[in-house]
Amino acid sequence: MDDHRDPDPFSAAAPAPGSNHAVTAASKTWERETLERLAFAQVNEAKSRRRWSIFFRLSTLLIVGFLLWQIFDFGGSDLESVGRHTALVEIDGSIEAGNGSGSAEKVVSALNKAFADEHSAAVILRINSPGGSPVQAGMINDEMQRLRRTHPQKPLYVVVEEMCASGGYYVAVAADQIYVNKASIVGSIGVLMDGFGFSGLMEKLGIERRLQTAGENKGFLDPFSPQTPRHKEFAQTMLNEVHQQFIAAVREGRGKRLKESPEMFSGLFWSGAKAVELGLADGFGTVDSVARNVVKAEDIIDYTVHEGLPERVLKRFGAAAGESAARVLMQWRPATLR
Repeated sequence: MDDHRDPDPFSAAAPAPGSNHAVTAASKTWERETLERLAFAQVNEAKSRRRWSIFFRLSTLLIVGFLLWQIFDFGGSDLESVGRHTALVEIDGSIEAGNGSGSAEKVVSALNKAFADEHSAAVILRINSPGGSPVQAGMINDEMQRLRRTHPQKPLYVVVEEMCASGGYYVAVAADQIYVNKASIVGSIGVLMDGFGFSGLMEKLGIERRLQTAGENKGFLDPFSPQTPRHKEFAQTMLNEVHQQFIAAVREGRGKRLKESPEMFSGLFWSGAKAVELGLADGFGTVDSVARNVVKAEDIIDYTVHEGLPERVLKRFGAAAGESAARVLMQWRPATLR
């Protein structure tokens, strides 16, 4: 009998290599792997988006919290006493109205808080200033004298860092004692008023200045008009008057400690070592050394009125722009202790 039989058409024999069945199976495998990779990529992308979303939300929350803390001062401007301590107030920069820590409004407010605290053993005014407005310096000087009279048991010291010149020294002389570094810059007891005159240049360029005033001296210090001898004399008289006020404040504050010389009130300045020798200062020291060795209260609390974020923003984009425009228009400055 012939054992050869026709193959069963319904048998599950594997397709021969190169057949259509093999190509179809490979294609399905590639599609499945591709779909899996796409699915994993989408899942990873979703995770990444979620992480970045959380990061940006937390960052926004931190920024908003910081801005609110700056605006509303949640840190508290009323200082909590930590027992007996040395109170610190700082003047850093020019002494001018509304300008950082050197305005009379801020310095006077800080000094009053420092003296009012029953746990402050003494007050240190740290000064690093080239000078500024004689009005602002005079207001601070007056208040320092008043506080010393009303709180005679609480001494007031000045500690000079880099510089205490002109208006800064006008403030310093109201203290009980002044401490400096040997290389500090101290003095410059004088007054100045400066500006520019363009009348000669305008004449060369053929530019005519048309200035009309009601009042014969209303154009006084106009930079585009010639300076008359009368106006120059008037300005010098005013400067001399302010200078004498400055000299009187120095003599009253320093008293017999001052070793006067012809150059002392000429506007010159000296090193800290020379200032001690001339009686313009009392000794050498820092805030820490004075608190430790003189006051005997090493704990220091800062009462300085610091600027908040709104003030800095307004100053930068508002006051600064207005001041720049005013300087361009006026081209002169009033009397300055520098």
